[in-house]
Amino acid sequence: MTSTTWNRPNPTPRKPGAATGKQSASDTDSTLDVISLGRRVRHLRKAKGMTLDDLGAAVGTVASQLSLIENGKREPKLGMMQALAAALDVSIDSLLGSEPPSRRAALEIELERAQRGPLYASLGLPKVRIGSRLPLDVLESLVGLQAELERRLDEQVATPEEARRANGELRAMMRERNNYFPEYEAEAQKVLKSVGHTSGPLSQHVIADIAAHLGFSLHHVNDLPHSTRSVTDLKNRRIYLTQSQRSDHDPRSVLLQALGHFVLQHQTPSSYGEFLGQRVATNYFAAALLLPEKATVDFLQRAKAAKEIAVEDIRDAFAVSYETAAHRFTNLATEHLGIPTHFQKVHESGIVYKAYENDGVTFPADHTGAIEGQPICRYWTSREVFSVPDQFSAFNQYTDTPAGTYWCTARVERGSAGKFSVSIGLPYQHVKWFRGRDTAERSKSRCPDPDCCRTPPGELSSEWSGFAWPSARAHSHLLAALPPGAFPGVDETEVYSFLQSHSEQ
Repeated sequence: MTSTTWNRPNPTPRKPGAATGKQSASDTDSTLDVISLGRRVRHLRKAKGMTLDDLGAAVGTVASQLSLIENGKREPKLGMMQALAAALDVSIDSLLGSEPPSRRAALEIELERAQRGPLYASLGLPKVRIGSRLPLDVLESLVGLQAELERRLDEQVATPEEARRANGELRAMMRERNNYFPEYEAEAQKVLKSVGHTSGPLSQHVIADIAAHLGFSLHHVNDLPHSTRSVTDLKNRRIYLTQSQRSDHDPRSVLLQALGHFVLQHQTPSSYGEFLGQRVATNYFAAALLLPEKATVDFLQRAKAAKEIAVEDIRDAFAVSYETAAHRFTNLATEHLGIPTHFQKVHESGIVYKAYENDGVTFPADHTGAIEGQPICRYWTSREVFSVPDQFSAFNQYTDTPAGTYWCTARVERGSAGKFSVSIGLPYQHVKWFRGRDTAERSKSRCPDPDCCRTPPGELSSEWSGFAWPSARAHSHLLAALPPGAFPGVDETEVYSFLQSHSEQ
């Protein structure tokens, strides 16, 4: 396994045409890369010692027309393609090959593309004439500068809207897979087998054995960078964790997630979407270690047979948090039990922090399809649980919605940002397998109809409309641009300084 330089990947030019692959004459009309083709024609012509006039005579056209083709400014017709291939003694597939004929050709193609793009045009700079007289090191520098400029601009556009779009795309992918990832299950099983763990909760001692098996030593420190939960030193194979007992996160999960990046061979994320994908992967990997697939499925199948499935039982059997147990249930419920489900984590203010589904429930969403940051209906279980006397026991409720009737179970947990409800839900026809199905609690939601819970009742509105001016407690993290960097919000200098000081000890 190899590591990459965090946040500073080398600006290697992309391979021109790499996304298109080999082409044949039949598909040139829609996918022809004229810049790459032109550079290849020029390379082959010069390799045969031919001038433009020589090649023009061979294919029946004038040198000026060939020059336009070689400079990527004109797309040759099929007949001309065939003539060029014959004159240059190559097949059409070779003429259209995806790989540039040389390093220089690759750089020329990359620079030509850049100069034709909107970013270069917006800079108001004169175009560089690309020819044989342009030194190779100048080509390297110009292409490298363009790549670095694009990278920095990509960091700056990591806006809340981009984050919401990335979340929406990730959630759609999870829905398609029923929130189940067999590849992560397999990797977790390999790790457990390597340390001989077969049953029972995963203790700190066994987790330390896992870290040692993977070649890492553990170091608990009191000066961990404030923006991190853990720091992995890939040079010296050390994982640094906090000594503090005050944390919203299970220390076992934090360590297992750190190891997950290594086991799953993650590279430095190149986009916010990739960063989110890696976080989902390591969270899943950690949960698959804490609640191994076979043991958890066996447990759930026994509970289903007894019609006594309950998240709190999963929590207690595997010594994990309620949220981890709820997550793990949604990973396995559809794949192994045939039960579609949905998960929510909602702040006491009613704002959705995390949610996903594959059971047809209709979550509130913005124009990008994102759920995070949206207010949940006040009649849903995830909101109603905040008003019950015993918030820290399971609260069960049926909710009639435009998408059907759902049974949900929820529990309130405390975090540094206040109280959150964690809930799972499922369509009515599957409730027979769950403890709490006999609840008398029932509500009705008409959301997304604004008259359901977002529009004030007429009597209140007529009394107070125009006479109220609240000072809103804005969720500023939902409005601000994301911090730049491969790992948003992490101070790179602070992390590097931390590693430097500890490597010298």
